[in-house]
Amino acid sequence: MMRRCFVVLAAALTFGAGPALAEDTVPVGAIEILSGPSAAYGIAIRAGLELALDEVNVHGVLGGRKIALTIEDSAGLKDQAINAARKLIGRDKVIAIIGPTLSNEMFAVGPVTNERRIPTVGTSTTAVGVTAIGPFIFRTSLPEADVIPVTLKKAMSRGVKTIALVYANDDVFSKSGFDVMKAAAEKAGLNIVAIESFGSKDTDFSAQLTKIKALKPDAVGISALVEPTSGVLLQARQLGFGSETLFIGGNGANSPKLGEIAGAAADGLIVGSPWFIGKPDPANQQFVADFRKKYSKDPDQFAAQAFDALRIVAAAINRAGAADPVKLREALTQTTFSGVTGPFAFTAGRDPASAAGVVVLVMQGGKFGIAP
Repeated sequence: MMRRCFVVLAAALTFGAGPALAEDTVPVGAIEILSGPSAAYGIAIRAGLELALDEVNVHGVLGGRKIALTIEDSAGLKDQAINAARKLIGRDKVIAIIGPTLSNEMFAVGPVTNERRIPTVGTSTTAVGVTAIGPFIFRTSLPEADVIPVTLKKAMSRGVKTIALVYANDDVFSKSGFDVMKAAAEKAGLNIVAIESFGSKDTDFSAQLTKIKALKPDAVGISALVEPTSGVLLQARQLGFGSETLFIGGNGANSPKLGEIAGAAADGLIVGSPWFIGKPDPANQQFVADFRKKYSKDPDQFAAQAFDALRIVAAAINRAGAADPVKLREALTQTTFSGVTGPFAFTAGRDPASAAGVVVLVMQGGKFGIAP
């Protein structure tokens, strides 16, 4: 598959490999899914990064140098993501990499970038063990372990006592999310009446859903990316699941694509999120307004997290005082930041320090709102 490379210098977007970067710029790379079934995540992330780049490069870093951002398309393929990382490090001489999009990709790319001592900042990698890859691996996305318990607490406040779990068994993100959901349900005292699995490319979930429907659980938890999650919801409604069954999503469901694909079948699904478009603080409202002006659409959680991530990296570059990857790694561990997702700092393990801002959203009419 031909790889597409996106190079952004200041506010301009240039397609192709691009010229060698000028000495007065600071090279930063990103690896995102811009094509294929999971492209909705990467496209949203790219938009957030570009918007942040516009803001950062007004003043620049290190006394006025512009960040030159090169974005590589991984297409959701581990080998392509690894090749993108090697290109960014070897040819583009980046001092940091943002991404890749999925935890599966990070477990492939992280060992490569960590060995080369290039700080790598995931903005959407929520699986258990991501930052354990090595000391140069960071993430700004809250792990599922911080979010799912909040979601289940909301479900239990609605009277949920029994739950069935379904998950995609062939990707790290979905399996990790399932493990977290199962452990959190057990800790909360929920009765797990069934556990079913499927392949992430499956389109027929009727056997699993028929078994679950016969058990009449109060809720069904789904750990999968947005496309299979949408397929489960569509088929569940066809099989007669009604509003008496609460559907609960993991982080993979945190995309407007859910409403686009599943339509009314997604109505009522709840999911935890570290960000919400209606968050009233001025910084978030300015971000939403600027995003709408630039792209003529609303941002999602992935765009918001990416917007903050590039600004966190920029702040750390200034703290480091040089375009040096090793100094940048140390500076990232010391950087505190207030962004559209709220106050931010890294833990000693290079994860986000606080889950205080988690909100539970509900899908209704193709849009997310605060769950009552």
